[in-house]
Amino acid sequence: MSSAERLRPPLHVLHHPLRPRKLALVPAGEVVEQIRRLAANGVPEVVLTGVDLTSWGADLPGQPQLGALVARILRLVPDLPMLRLSSLDAIEMDDQLFELVTQSDRVAPYLHLSLQHGDDMILKRMKRRHSRAQAIELCQRVKEARPEIALGADLIAGFPTETEEHFANLLSIVDECDLAFVHAFPFSPREGTPAARMPQLERRLIKERAARLREVGAAALNRHLAAWIGREETGVIERDGFARLPDFTPVHFNGSGEGFQRLRFTSHDGQHLIGAAA
Repeated sequence: MSSAERLRPPLHVLHHPLRPRKLALVPAGEVVEQIRRLAANGVPEVVLTGVDLTSWGADLPGQPQLGALVARILRLVPDLPMLRLSSLDAIEMDDQLFELVTQSDRVAPYLHLSLQHGDDMILKRMKRRHSRAQAIELCQRVKEARPEIALGADLIAGFPTETEEHFANLLSIVDECDLAFVHAFPFSPREGTPAARMPQLERRLIKERAARLREVGAAALNRHLAAWIGREETGVIERDGFARLPDFTPVHFNGSGEGFQRLRFTSHDGQHLIGAAA
C-alpha cells in the first residue's frame, strides 16, 4: 500500500454520506459497507457520528435502533478493532446499545452525553426529555457495568431564568455523574428560538458562571488524568507524538508511527497525559 493510500490519522470519523439525507435515513447496510472499506484499509478505529446519533433508524423500515446498528457492525466487520460512538442523548440509549457499550471490548469505553444541564426546571425549559435523576442513574449504571468507562458531557451555563440554585445543580452534576470530560458553554440566544424570548441573564453573569463551570470541569479532568499515572494502556496514534486512549484520554508521547501503541504514563499537564512507549 502506498503512502497516498494509507488513511491518516488512523482515527476516522464516519459521517453520513454527503448527499442531502438525514443520518436517520442511511440504511445499516450502507453504514456497514463504509466501515468495511475503512477496516480493509487498515483504519484501527471508526467513530459513528451525527447531529443526533441516537435518532438513527427512526425513518427506516421497522425503525431499528442504534444498538442494532452497532451489533451489525461488530458482527459483519470483524476486522475493525475499535468502534467509537459520538454524542448520545441520555434518554435514548436502548437496551442492546447499553449491553454492547458495557460488555464489548470492541466498543470504546467512552460515552459523551448530551446532558445540557443538571437542574430539572432548566432541563424542562430546554425541552430536554431526561431528568437530573435519569441522567445520574444512567451514568451510575454504565460505570457499575464497565468501571473503566469514561464519561463526558455538554453543559450550558447561564440559560435564561437560571438562578444560583439552578446553577449549583449544574455544577454538582459533574461529580454526581462522575464526568471526566466537560464541554462547558455559555448560553447564547439564537434569534427565533423560545429561549431567546425568555428573560435573559446579564452577559457578565453568564460568562462568570461559564468560567466556574469550566473550573469544575478542569478539576474533574485532573482527577481523571491523575488516576492514569503509573499505568499502561494501548492508544491509537492520531499523529506523531499524539495518541488517544480507548476512554478518549489524549496522550502526548515521544514517538511516531500509526495504528496502536502501548504507552506508559508518567505525568500529566492538566489536559493530556504525558507518556512514553511501554
